[in-house]
Amino acid sequence: MLVGERMSHPVITVSPDTPVLDAVDMLRKERIRRAPVVQDGKLVGIVSEKDMLNASPSSATLLSVWEVHYLVSKIKVKDVMTKKVLTVTEDTPIEEAARIMADNKVGGLPVMRDGKIVGIITETDIFKLMLEMMGARQKGVRIAVLVPNVAGEIAQLSRAVFEKGGNIIALGTFAGEDPSTSELVFKVEGVSEQELRATLAPLVVKLKDVRTI
Repeated sequence: MLVGERMSHPVITVSPDTPVLDAVDMLRKERIRRAPVVQDGKLVGIVSEKDMLNASPSSATLLSVWEVHYLVSKIKVKDVMTKKVLTVTEDTPIEEAARIMADNKVGGLPVMRDGKIVGIITETDIFKLMLEMMGARQKGVRIAVLVPNVAGEIAQLSRAVFEKGGNIIALGTFAGEDPSTSELVFKVEGVSEQELRATLAPLVVKLKDVRTI
């Protein structure tokens, strides 16, 4: 899956000269937490609600509340935005976008095409994708197992589920307890929890969790 399939578009942007208070109001109205900053059609920064809420004059403690409010009203987006913006393209794999966000501790990446911003991919988009991957909105039996980190393990478990009349509707693979193992988490419909426990227990290193949700 690629970023272009999951990005939010069209993009809500702000100008670098937008007053911070106006930009905060806009983000809250649109129910978003960040916005790319665009000037003359070019991406020049990105600003988050947190950036703007933290904006205050350096001498705030020496001023009256009215003076503070006046000075804050003069602060513009360009004064608090992040200027070095990490970006991706529409054909960036979704997991690569997630890695960039996690490694750099950012919550969103503008999506570029030929120097123009065409979308934004955010942590919320990634969370929604994870819900789909793990079958969180579908009913079934959720199984977490520890298996040897060798070829054929997924095929063996899939075959066992199939032979019991079950259908795997979601599957995820994760790091195991050490390099020799992997954790598989999958959701199955068409088979009871008890049948799955009995069927899979002899085939895995550890049956970590089985529940119907």
